[in-house]
Amino acid sequence: MPPPALLCALCWGLLATATHAGYSGDGCSWSGSGLTQEPGSVGQLSLACSEGVIQWLYPAGALRLTLAGSGSGTRSGIACLRPARSFAGAQVFAERAGGALELLLAEGLGPAGGRCVRWGPRERRALFLQATPHPDISRRVASFRFETHEDRYPELPPQAHGLGADGVCRPCSDAELLLTACASDFVINGTIRGVAHNTELRESVITVAAARVLRQTRPLFRVGESGGQASIHAPLRCGVRPGPGAFLFMGWSRFGEAWLGCAPRFQEFSRAYAAAHADHLHPCEVALD
Repeated sequence: MPPPALLCALCWGLLATATHAGYSGDGCSWSGSGLTQEPGSVGQLSLACSEGVIQWLYPAGALRLTLAGSGSGTRSGIACLRPARSFAGAQVFAERAGGALELLLAEGLGPAGGRCVRWGPRERRALFLQATPHPDISRRVASFRFETHEDRYPELPPQAHGLGADGVCRPCSDAELLLTACASDFVINGTIRGVAHNTELRESVITVAAARVLRQTRPLFRVGESGGQASIHAPLRCGVRPGPGAFLFMGWSRFGEAWLGCAPRFQEFSRAYAAAHADHLHPCEVALD
C-alpha cells in the first residue's frame, strides 16, 4: 500500500470523480457498503452531529468524512474515535494541514478508549477512510463511534488529553495539574478501592470512592449513591496500581465513561495550587476546602 503522503495525493486527485455516499436522515450516523461504490472513487460524507456511529460494510475504495464544526469557530477541536472490537477492512486517518494524513485506527490497532485527535481553529475536521486490500471482503466491517468536543484549553499538551502516544502513562507536571483541573471533564477527591485489569480490552478500571465532586461536565459521579463508588478507566499499558491516601482524580468523558488524565495525591495538588495562587499564576479557582 502507498505511504500516507502518497495516499493523500491520490485521494485528492480522485475527488473530482467522487461518489456521494448517503447517510442516515438524522445526519449523525452512517451505514453503507463498499460494494455499491464505483471503483477508484472517494465517497463524500458530511455529518452534522457531535457524536454518532460509522459502519462501513465490505470496505472498498475510500471515504472522506467531514465532521460537525469543520472550519468554523475560533477554538481548537477534538475528535475521539472508538473502534468496534471486530473493526476490520480499513484504516482511518485524520486529515492535516497541507494534505498530510495521521493514522488513527487500523486492524489490530485499537488502544483502550480509542484514539483522539486535535485540530486547530478553523482547520477542516475531516477523516479519510481507506479500505485495506483483502482477497475476501465479505466478512469485513469497519465500524467505529465518534465524538467531537471543543478544546477549551489548547495550551494543554496533547498527552494531557490522552491524545498522544504516551497518553496518561507519565506523571503530570505542576503546570499540567493546574490546567487539567480547569479543563478536564471531572475533578474528584477520593480514594482507590481497587484496580481491575482487562487484557482483552487492554484497559484498567479503577474503583474510586468519591468523597467529593469538585466539578464535572457530565453526571459521571454521584457521591452517596452506590456507596459513593465510581469507575475510572485507564490504558492497561500504564500499569495502574492501587495506593493508599486521598487523590485528586481528573480526566475526560469518553463515550459515557470516565478516563483518567492526572491523579496526583490530594496534598501534592494542594501544594502546587497554593504556590500558584500565592504568585497569582493559577489558571482558575479550585475550591479545595
